[in-house]
Amino acid sequence: MFDLDGTLVDSSRDIAEAVDAAIARVAPGTAPLGVEQVRSFVGSGARVLIERSLRASGLAARLEVEGVLAVFMECYAARLTATTRLYPGAAAALDALAHLPLAVLTNKPGPLSRRLLDELQIADRFALVVGGGDLATKKPDPAGLLWIGPRGGDAHGRAPRRVRPGRCRVRVPRPPAGRPLRAPGPVVGALRSRVALVRAVGSAVRVPGPRLLSDLGDLG
Repeated sequence: MFDLDGTLVDSSRDIAEAVDAAIARVAPGTAPLGVEQVRSFVGSGARVLIERSLRASGLAARLEVEGVLAVFMECYAARLTATTRLYPGAAAALDALAHLPLAVLTNKPGPLSRRLLDELQIADRFALVVGGGDLATKKPDPAGLLWIGPRGGDAHGRAPRRVRPGRCRVRVPRPPAGRPLRAPGPVVGALRSRVALVRAVGSAVRVPGPRLLSDLGDLG
């Protein structure tokens, strides 16, 4: 199971340019935030991205998040994969794991996530793609992990295969500012690399001394 932005794909420039374009449209003359700052806001869904961007631009008191969010979604949809690319090693890792049922669990809106994977020509690698709005909760709530697990299968039409708790591996980006992964029930450790493998156990998420990886090519 993979996260998307910051794990499988580097989408930071397209997201940042969409944020800057949206803010320029609703508040002409506002200085652009740029890729590095916007990158630090990514990971908790589009609404939180816009909330953080408005605060950083000094516009939070002047503009409604929902209105700017709608403009951002329009701007982002127009340039979804203009510069977005797979991270080095990602294609090889997917090839190495092709014998396993794979899924994507992301806070990026579900329709955009599925379109992005399709445009990058890797949609057929995944049995399931679950994005923001597809379920009632978002990461870091473990509900998405636990929903996907019993709905295994693969991307090649073979019958679904139940993935038992404790057998599910997830590849995720480091939580912002070193925050630990939060979830109901016991949580052990924190993710300290850009990516790591964690385990779903029962109704909680544990990080049992995560295996730190520097490159997707380390998988497989």
